[in-house]
Amino acid sequence: MPGPLTLGQIVARLGGRVAGDAETLVRQVASLEGATAEHISFFTGSRYRAKLAATRAGAIVLGTEAEAETQLPRIVAENPYAYFARVSQLFNPVVAQAVGVHPSAVVAKGAKLGARVSIGALCVVGEGASIGDDSCLYPQVVVYPGCSIGARVIVHSGAVIGADGFGIADDDGRWVKIPQIGAVRVGDDVEIGANTTIDRGAIDDTVIEEGVKLDNQIQVGHNVRIRAHTAIAGCAGIAGSADIGRHCTIGGAAVILGHLKIVDHVNISAGTLISRSILKPGTYTGVYPFDEHESWTRSAAELRRKGKKNG
Repeated sequence: MPGPLTLGQIVARLGGRVAGDAETLVRQVASLEGATAEHISFFTGSRYRAKLAATRAGAIVLGTEAEAETQLPRIVAENPYAYFARVSQLFNPVVAQAVGVHPSAVVAKGAKLGARVSIGALCVVGEGASIGDDSCLYPQVVVYPGCSIGARVIVHSGAVIGADGFGIADDDGRWVKIPQIGAVRVGDDVEIGANTTIDRGAIDDTVIEEGVKLDNQIQVGHNVRIRAHTAIAGCAGIAGSADIGRHCTIGGAAVILGHLKIVDHVNISAGTLISRSILKPGTYTGVYPFDEHESWTRSAAELRRKGKKNG
């Protein structure tokens, strides 16, 4: 673990401004509740004011508008949460696997591996696949033939890149498989969570652009395009040919139906079903709050009655 740093040293590396003693020494990050004098924590809003007042942290990261909330030594930053993330990286650098191919991995002769690539235990990289410089595949990742992964990509255990999309045609009551002849193209600086699956395209490629962050257990259907710097939380499901814009966020267990377009800077709340295209930036929520069952059914019935009355 890296050695301790003063607040002044942290600001010299990351920017921001020290209020209070710049020589305050911290060794690690912690939550407001769990911090002690050797820790630096963060404060992002008034609902955490009581925790800030009670904290034993040695220092705090906070925004300009909150500078007077505490007299503890503090770093003032425009985006305290993002700043805290960078402070945490200083004390907890990402530990990657050793560079190279694990003896138990299977890499096709025709696959292309960039410089300093790490391929973990029991991974499979198919014929014609390519992995960019400094990328890391954790154990049991499968990259199907012909798929490409950019530079500095992290793929966590159990992820499958390039399995067939769900393409079937009804032929007089029998399902006929449609060959999935596209591939998957993953851009630079993408992170793909454990057990996430990204299907290959039916004809054209499925595309994950640069900087996209995918959580665990996400399903991305064939011919989907997720544009740059979008972040998607766990258990979301994206049906085929959906086109998701740049800098979007999609909450956990959200469902996006196929062939829809979502413009840039859209935020979709957890558990929301998106059944039509979103053509205006903003936040969209479709979650019906839970309740005791009898109360919920009464509320649902009342909504139906109001809907019929207004209709």
